[in-house]
Amino acid sequence: MGSQEVIKIEEDFILIRFQNDENDNMLVKRPVDQGLIQFHFGIKGKAKFVFNQGTYALDLKEEQSLLLYNPQKELPLNLELAPNTWVISVIISIKKFHTLFSTEAEYIPFLSSENQDKKYYNDGKISPSMSIVLSQIFHFNLNPSIKNLYYRGKGYELLSLYFNRTEDPNAEQCPFLIDEENVMKIRQAKEIILSNIAEPPGLQELADKVGLNLKKLKMGFKQIYGDTVYGFLFDYKMDYARKLLDSGSYNVNEVGLKIGYSTGSHFIAAFKKKYATTPKKYLMSINPNT
Repeated sequence: MGSQEVIKIEEDFILIRFQNDENDNMLVKRPVDQGLIQFHFGIKGKAKFVFNQGTYALDLKEEQSLLLYNPQKELPLNLELAPNTWVISVIISIKKFHTLFSTEAEYIPFLSSENQDKKYYNDGKISPSMSIVLSQIFHFNLNPSIKNLYYRGKGYELLSLYFNRTEDPNAEQCPFLIDEENVMKIRQAKEIILSNIAEPPGLQELADKVGLNLKKLKMGFKQIYGDTVYGFLFDYKMDYARKLLDSGSYNVNEVGLKIGYSTGSHFIAAFKKKYATTPKKYLMSINPNT
């Protein structure tokens, strides 16, 4: 169920691609030695990191990053990926990391002398330039003979962009200006369709709204989110419908109307296509007394 690929970039420096395209949660457990820094990037969907035998959890949402470091104890990877979720993780030793940023130790908060023996945690947004690199890592399509070299370059690029505090997508000197603008427009397109799930705009109208031509919108959306615009929207609508049913506050017809289906039969067919069961049977499975 789902897949993971571990890419060894160098000694004490690995990159892991997690991909769950199934309809069920994907659970991953992996030991992580003490003294290793973990960077996690949510590309699509949502994931959760569980610690201390389930007593504590951290969410990793789409377009969010997490940095985890604890020099005092091991932080094993106990990761739960929801359906249709992609995550990229970078794990690197503190020793290796110091060699990369030896002259910038005071600039990186958890490398400063007063923090070197303390645990450190940080979350943040994935910048447009990081989105581009993460997308390139996920959609690798090069000759196997240069695979390691390609991933090594992308691993270093990702770390450098992560710590680029002064990144400004509008700065003229930014080498990713055109690509970053497109990424931001595609993210805007995603927000538009999600805020209008019952009546989403047509593709051409959506492209016009965000200032992209139709081809760039379709190609860019597929590259960043791994699906077509309407494929992505369909998955979101079905997930939202399931949550509405879970709440117990709406009947099947009301849920269908909320997500844009004018007839119950169309909603039932769509729900069955996604979950291989009808909304009514789903309700009965979660509440046998209904």
